[in-house]
Amino acid sequence: MSPSSPPDVTRLLQAWSDGDAAAPDRLFSAVYRDLHRQAERFMRAQSPGHTLQATALVHEAYFRLAGGEAVDWKSRAHFFGVAAKAMRSILVDHARARRASKRGGGAEPITLATSDGIPAQSVEVLELDQALRGLAELDPRKATLVELRWFGGLSIEEAAEVLKVSPATAKREWRTARAWLRRELSPDCTG
Repeated sequence: MSPSSPPDVTRLLQAWSDGDAAAPDRLFSAVYRDLHRQAERFMRAQSPGHTLQATALVHEAYFRLAGGEAVDWKSRAHFFGVAAKAMRSILVDHARARRASKRGGGAEPITLATSDGIPAQSVEVLELDQALRGLAELDPRKATLVELRWFGGLSIEEAAEVLKVSPATAKREWRTARAWLRRELSPDCTG
């Protein structure tokens, strides 16, 4: 199938919201490549021996989205934002299960890579999840922005659209959120 343009995706999302039972499968076919690229990008940041593969991550996210509550889909960016949340949840669940099965020895490191000259930082998935929960308590929008950008692979513009803020605001909050996370996840941080 050829890649769908955003209007086709938006049309499929609307059909899904309107109750078209076949729309989720048609949508999945239309966005599969984008979701898989998103998952591959994230999985590249995982440790080499990670037991979850990008394809499995995409399929599990799809099952969670298609089998979950009805969503009033707003746009392509909104869909990818919700998919990012699903992928984050799957990876956290996977890390927790692995840790439980190894009685604490299953920590899975990930790399928080950046494209703006800030050195990459390696952290554990569960540490990142805990830090994001802390950020969400302080500023839910910044936590969602991090989730959209890092887990979802959305651009600043796409994340701004989902959050209903200007790209300039999203850029400013992105810088602040990353600085906060870097401090929280720093090995020498005591708090």
